[in-house]
Amino acid sequence: MANVVVVGAQWGDEGKGKLVDWLSERADIVARFQGGHNAGHTLVIDGNVYKLSLLPSGIVRGGKLSVIGNGVVLDPWALLAEIEKLKGQGVDISPENLMIAENTPLILPVHGELDRARESQNTVAKIGTTGRGIGPAYEDKVGRRTVRVADLADEATLDQRIARLLTHHNALRAGLGLEPVDAAALKAQLMEVAPKVLPYAKPVWKVLTEARRAGKRILFEGAQGSLLDVDFGTYPFVTSSNTLAGMAATGTGLGPTAVDYVLGIVKAYTTRVGEGPFPSELFDADGERLGERGHEFGTVTGRKRRCGWFDAVLVRQTCATSGVSGIALTKLDVLDGFETLRICTGYELDGEMLDYLPTAANLQARVKPIYEEMEGWSESTVGARSWADLPGAAVKYVRRIEELIQCPVALVSTSPERNDTILVKDPFED
Repeated sequence: MANVVVVGAQWGDEGKGKLVDWLSERADIVARFQGGHNAGHTLVIDGNVYKLSLLPSGIVRGGKLSVIGNGVVLDPWALLAEIEKLKGQGVDISPENLMIAENTPLILPVHGELDRARESQNTVAKIGTTGRGIGPAYEDKVGRRTVRVADLADEATLDQRIARLLTHHNALRAGLGLEPVDAAALKAQLMEVAPKVLPYAKPVWKVLTEARRAGKRILFEGAQGSLLDVDFGTYPFVTSSNTLAGMAATGTGLGPTAVDYVLGIVKAYTTRVGEGPFPSELFDADGERLGERGHEFGTVTGRKRRCGWFDAVLVRQTCATSGVSGIALTKLDVLDGFETLRICTGYELDGEMLDYLPTAANLQARVKPIYEEMEGWSESTVGARSWADLPGAAVKYVRRIEELIQCPVALVSTSPERNDTILVKDPFED
């Protein structure tokens, strides 16, 4: 039996939600280990659409334990709203099947206000943040002034946490022309939400350790994508957490030996939301076609995604930094009908050929893609569940991707529906 980490191997929006949900049938526990409610997953199950931001994708399955780990930053009001929305869709959610790590940092209203204020006043280069307070919440975590879930259970501790937090934030707010935060009002908000959140609070590291010893299968669910990693992404146009597979260990309290298989989710083309470099971005009819056919709008923000050809250089790079064992290729069906397809196989920079994306921002902005052309296919791949169901040209496209990224394909997804998946290698059977 294997424990599996699922990470996005591009800029996010790769279809992790569907794959995590599909894999959760084989798992006992599904655990989120980083990010916040800026991440979005859309699941389509028997025609029903579920949109998740904070809750692990396994929550829509009965008999599974869903876990929000300490690597997540948690907006308690957003969580409760999401729980109520899913309950309205018939999903059972209780402390029996949902657990939150006691040491999870909270996103407070002050974080969202700071996020939006800084972005609106950033005249140099906007980061493209969702404005939900994710970055400021992570800043407070490493600044040792955050309010954590466990603090909600003790007023004296909460008073200390709020005082330390606001010493920092009110100074920042003054510089941004914002009114100071009222400590008593913030405390009242937290005390109101506390009894609704605390029933879910548990020592997650202990529960997961015991589950692992008992032979339970754990599925670690990453949010966003590897190219948004705060260390290895296209900095500064990144998120505020580590999105690579290694974060699964520290983001839940289990050591790295708990991870047996890393599944990288990879879209059959490339997209990104917001600002930042994008070497294979398309500004023509092909780019528009990819966006329209792929319904490329953000689950959380509704923002239109930028679209481009598959970039094998970037995916090879993220497979290395996340230690990817195999990839799940998604949205292959979006390429149906293209007469010719292109794959970015390298970059040209000032006359030099590169096989990786350089770290310096000015160099990232200047690289030009080197393309290899492949024959497309006119037949439909929608709903294919075996290699025999795919056109020959589609199989060649998948095999060429394997060669270029130096990583095998474990699954191929051919529609948003849960079971429209070609299984090559079951990640849980390591």
